[in-house]
Amino acid sequence: MAPQETALTIRRNFERADAGILRQFSQVPTGNVCDSQGRTGALDYRIKPVSAAAAFCGTALTVDAGPRDNLAAWAALEVARPGDVILIRTGGFCDSSVVGDIYVGMARNAGVVAIVTDGAVRDIPGIDAVGIPVFAIGVSPNSPWKNGPGRVGLPIAIGGVTVDAGDIVVGDQDGVVIVPRAGAAAAADELTSVLAKEAKMEQGGKAGLTVPAWLADARKAKGVTYVE
Repeated sequence: MAPQETALTIRRNFERADAGILRQFSQVPTGNVCDSQGRTGALDYRIKPVSAAAAFCGTALTVDAGPRDNLAAWAALEVARPGDVILIRTGGFCDSSVVGDIYVGMARNAGVVAIVTDGAVRDIPGIDAVGIPVFAIGVSPNSPWKNGPGRVGLPIAIGGVTVDAGDIVVGDQDGVVIVPRAGAAAAADELTSVLAKEAKMEQGGKAGLTVPAWLADARKAKGVTYVE
């Protein structure tokens, strides 16, 4: 007799991002985070904050909910730890919400610092009252089912990026960026250089420069043709 397929597959224990490295990405603009890892890592541009709160930094708790179902998302609350960011993959399904304000409120109670989905959410006034950032492609009052199948704590592909539980997730009004845990230390080292360069260029702008100092060197190195 074939074994019965279960509705949920859950990895409860996984290594989370180093707390010291995580702090280095806290309160850093997402654009600078992308620059620290080869100018990449951002999720699909359509995944934007639908809540008044937007800035966050935390550790990925991955959920593969599938279309129009949130059983796995609810199960993830039993695994969540303070500082986690719940990422819910729906496969881009936006004909119904995947979570609403009650879910977001319970996630906050568990210490979750943000919710990110490639689907839709609902109950925006209630979400704003809860106070943690929620990112989604859209908003729909339609409700999901709670049947599964779904997975928690396993790798997912969301917004064009592969994410594993334990990766670093950074978000702000520009979008969401993933820093793979395996490369987080190297990205944090590069981030120091990125922020120094950014600060220097900002100082130039405040000093009245109309073009960046590096442009002249770029012209010499790469060539330029002027057409009168």
